[in-house]
Amino acid sequence: MDAQTYSDMPAPEQVSSERRAQPRTEARSEPWRRRMMRTLLYGRNVDRTAKARARIGLAILAFGAVYSIIAIRLVMFAVVPESHFVRRGAARDAVATARPDVLDRNGLILATDVRTPSLFAEPRRMIDVDEATELLTAVVPDLDAGELRERLGSKRGFVWLKREITTKQRRDIYRLGLPGVGFLAENKRVYPNSAEVSHLIGHVNIDNQGIAGIEKWLDGHGLQALHMAGLATDRLQKPVELAVDLRVQHALRDELIAAAIKFKVKAAAGLVVDCDTGEIVAMVSLPDYDPNSPQQANDPLRINRLTTGVFEMGSTFKALTLAMALDSGKYNLNSMVDARGSLRYGKFSIGDYHGKNRVLSLSEVFIYSSNIGTARLALGLGVEHHKWFLKKLGQLDRLRTELPESAEPIVPKRWGELNTVTIAFGHGLSVAPLQAVAGINALVNGGHLIPPTFMKRSREEAMKLAKQVVKPETSDKMRYIMRLNAEKGTATKAEVKGYYVGGKTGTSEKVVNGRYSKNKLLTSFTAILPADKPRYQLLIMLDEPQGLPETHGYATSGWNAAPTAGKVIARIAPLLGIEPRLDMPPADQLILAKVKQ
Repeated sequence: MDAQTYSDMPAPEQVSSERRAQPRTEARSEPWRRRMMRTLLYGRNVDRTAKARARIGLAILAFGAVYSIIAIRLVMFAVVPESHFVRRGAARDAVATARPDVLDRNGLILATDVRTPSLFAEPRRMIDVDEATELLTAVVPDLDAGELRERLGSKRGFVWLKREITTKQRRDIYRLGLPGVGFLAENKRVYPNSAEVSHLIGHVNIDNQGIAGIEKWLDGHGLQALHMAGLATDRLQKPVELAVDLRVQHALRDELIAAAIKFKVKAAAGLVVDCDTGEIVAMVSLPDYDPNSPQQANDPLRINRLTTGVFEMGSTFKALTLAMALDSGKYNLNSMVDARGSLRYGKFSIGDYHGKNRVLSLSEVFIYSSNIGTARLALGLGVEHHKWFLKKLGQLDRLRTELPESAEPIVPKRWGELNTVTIAFGHGLSVAPLQAVAGINALVNGGHLIPPTFMKRSREEAMKLAKQVVKPETSDKMRYIMRLNAEKGTATKAEVKGYYVGGKTGTSEKVVNGRYSKNKLLTSFTAILPADKPRYQLLIMLDEPQGLPETHGYATSGWNAAPTAGKVIARIAPLLGIEPRLDMPPADQLILAKVKQ
């Protein structure tokens, strides 16, 4: 090799520099998208071997976690073989899940769950469908053979055959040894008190889902979400305590049944409400039903008349009208109202039942239940003031409670003077009875409108929700005239010695085919006890009571609803802790004296 050849070769430094430059040139020639992807996946100047080892380790951990979960589930299924989780993935039908116990205010059980076996099949494992059908229908006669054969002959992985079978049926079917037939232990809702609290507690369907009453409310307030998440187990659920007192509930229902038989009524209802907290201590609507047989609830006669029904409440509404007059400051207890003659509006004539045909004081308008006097008081304040006051007391809007079933009041579309006249004495406006009770509560508890509740609530909690709707002095005057009415007015038959009862009767003619019927009445009576400082309010309603010889043929409230209320008070007052006070002074010496002071 000659010198010229050596001189043409590049120097070592030049070779190294060219080699370093070569990857950069190749990198520049590579598309920018590929360079970006490689940078995102591997980063810059990263050891790919170390990164590959890390990825393999991460994959091993992921597969290990998956297999650990599978192993835990297998152990769970082995320990609890009859859990509904075993078949839930394969079942197209829902499995009845757990619900919390529901208790009354004293801890007595109103609703609880029991475990019952249910029969299912896996049709793909069936060997002889006809034989299985014949054997199963022999043990469970209420199974339909045709439907059973169709289910067993399907290609589904899971089908229900019979929900809630007896223990004996489970034992007999087990001894048959049929392949592809098994049992699941489900939760069945049981109501130990049968129809006692049916309209209040409601009921569930076959899958233990609430479809009425408090049961439906529970699902709407988190229980259904817990079920879907698989967290609503028996051990995690805290009992639900209601405000209802089962003892008071029983006494109220017992007396209403007796009154329904005696006066031959179409339906009856009653409420007991705490005046200071709004707690509903008892609620009965007859006819009721057994929640253990919920199909009875489909009968339209068995609706809850206290929340779902709306009615013209009759003269009990006069309490609201007189409170409006007193609270306005334009009238007082001694204000005189002309109740002579009748009021005429076109073809309508409004008069009094056993009217006095004279000028009455405001107190007399109440105790004689004068339609004319009450109408004149409302007219004296005007249509707009009347509407404003009733809305303030919650009578023109739907009442909301824990019970999902509630009715919208029927309010006149065009409210004129004639509407104010009739609504003043309880006709022309239909409300839920519980709604009227809430309004009257505000008139006697110091003027606080408190939302009713079926849950336990303290007075402090109630006062945070309360609205002052009438003056305290108006409330004092309303207690006075309600007690006066029991002493010498239309409510004398509700008087119970020692309990200082106050109240107001109400009789309204029912609307039949768009007209008021003279022979079909709805009677009601609302009572407060004790009247000087009310603790509880009681409402009694009788639908179409009949006149009796002992009532001289009369079917108005003073002859049926009021005496029924007296019997209820005599039974429930001791249960509610109200001690009798004998030799109490009359209302003008006790309540009115405080009002004057």
